[in-house]
Amino acid sequence: MTTKSPAGTRAPGSPPPGTSAPGARASGPPARRAADATAGEVLAGYLHAQATEFLRSLRSHGESGADAEDATEAARLLRRSARRLSGALHVYRPLTDTAWTDQLRSELVWLSETLALEHAYAARLARLRGALHRLSGAGAAEAEPGTAVVAPRGESGAAARARAAEEGAGGGLTVGAARAGALLERRLTLARTRAHSAALQALGSSRFHAVADNVAVLASEVPLDPAAHDLLAREALSHFVDQAHRRLADAVEGLPLSVAGHPYNAEALAHGLAATPTADAPPAEGRQDAPWHQVRRLVRLRRYGQEVLDEQEQIEVEPTLSVRLLGASQALDRHRDAAEAAAAAAAAARTPRIAPATAYALGVLHADQRHDVEAARFAFGRLWQRLAVTTP
Repeated sequence: MTTKSPAGTRAPGSPPPGTSAPGARASGPPARRAADATAGEVLAGYLHAQATEFLRSLRSHGESGADAEDATEAARLLRRSARRLSGALHVYRPLTDTAWTDQLRSELVWLSETLALEHAYAARLARLRGALHRLSGAGAAEAEPGTAVVAPRGESGAAARARAAEEGAGGGLTVGAARAGALLERRLTLARTRAHSAALQALGSSRFHAVADNVAVLASEVPLDPAAHDLLAREALSHFVDQAHRRLADAVEGLPLSVAGHPYNAEALAHGLAATPTADAPPAEGRQDAPWHQVRRLVRLRRYGQEVLDEQEQIEVEPTLSVRLLGASQALDRHRDAAEAAAAAAAAARTPRIAPATAYALGVLHADQRHDVEAARFAFGRLWQRLAVTTP
């Protein structure tokens, strides 16, 4: 991601002296032993660290200049810190001044989602192009994104690249696949450009400056509920993590894990490809994916809650649990990526007046991505069985 804050604006994240959050209270002494630490001290320490990382990434993003790679990495770290801050504020909400932190949490979710869109569209296009190339059986590699392709007058750059890929593959890349790739590139590049503009506007907005200023407050003092300083961390934090795990377990209970008992489930795939009763009804696969996306969000919250527990002991309390939570999260990330790629292929196939060969290639691509969805569900089911054994 290469978005920049407009030049000349006040650097966000530097509130004037004396700025504080309502109900704020400084964290306790860092030298206190972990066994005696209060929930407020441990949570404040974690939020301090993530807020500092957020501000450091924001500064790196502003200093990246024309270096697109540095800007992209800084934006990734910015999203990472925003997710962890909002996740910790969600899991441990009763320990905070909810009137202040609830608003910040929603704003951090907005920021993370806005900054993630550009990267998501780029990754989706790369995924679909790679799948098309694999499915077509082409033996020659496609041209790199930076390779110049001269387009004849009247021919778009995407069409020229598709034609060059077809010629370079010696006919192995079918006409339908080449045109499908060109269509997907036009659509997703346009979506990525719009997401880039939206991110630029977000980073230059007063709304973002307010978010950064509030995060700067978290870096110095955390608005906690007074009771948080009277509760032992080892008891209070574990209680809220257990609540998060129960919510996750309840959501997983609603998933058809028995149906997803095979890596490529033809029955579930056929159900996902079923026709909708009306033209404006949501696709069957979208209704099928929604519970899995919700579980993915709950797994992420569970992971961030565990990170605060690890902060208490200064080590990973349960290394095996942390690894399995990470594996489950990664499997559901693959599920989301495949589901969104399949939806992009289906949307492209609904383009009016496309050639039958193009529509056929997009249909094959859509089915391929739905197979990846089923494979990711199978992987998560296996990981969840191990995770259920790890946690009581």
